[in-house]
Order: sequence, then structure tokens, then C-alpha cells
Amino acid sequence: QVQLVESGGGLVQPGGSLRLSCAASGSIFSISAMGWYRQAPGKQRELVAAVTSGGSTNYADSVKGRFTISRDNAKNTVYLQMNSLRPEDTAVYSCQATVNGRYDYWGQGTQVTVSS
Repeated sequence: QVQLVESGGGLVQPGGSLRLSCAASGSIFSISAMGWYRQAPGKQRELVAAVTSGGSTNYADSVKGRFTISRDNAKNTVYLQMNSLRPEDTAVYSCQATVNGRYDYWGQGTQVTVSS
């Protein structure tokens, strides 16, 4: 069994920053892609950013230049540094990992609220 545990969400003012972390643990031989998704009330879940085991990254257009995804392969951990946050970034953020070449696992989600 594999577990993904997220941390780092919270309330921040517009223009502020937050850093999300997601650590994977359990029966892990390899993790290929890791990513962050978000879902705002009344909206579909969307990909925010993803990173491969080799370090290649992909971002949603709405966060390019503001968010940075990174991972520590030795710790099976993925991070999302979020700068210049906007009210429209408010959502539940969930991490995802493709483990052992075939299985997708999800974290429980962490709330990010951007408001003055």
C-alpha cells in the first residue's frame, strides 16, 4: 500500500506565497510522474503542475511564472512553491503520483485560500 501525505496549505493574502509538500511512503520501487492538481468549488479538477523522475516539468498556463514544482527523489517527495498568489488560486490542492510504473495514488487534499 502507498500513502501520499500533503502539508502546507492555508490562508494567505493576495500576492503572498505558500509551499506545499507531498510525501509518498509504502511499497514503492519507483515513482515516475508526480503532480499537483486543484479543484475549486463548482469547477472541474485541473492539472496545476507535474514533474517526471528526470525533472521535466509541465505547468498550467494560469500558473506559469508564479508556481514552481520540484521533487526530491530520495525522499519520494514533491513540492509546489506558489508565489504571487491570486484569489482565483483558491482551491483544494491534491498531489498525485504514478507508482511502480502503473498505479496512480492521490493525497487527501489540502485547502489553499487566497483572500484579504
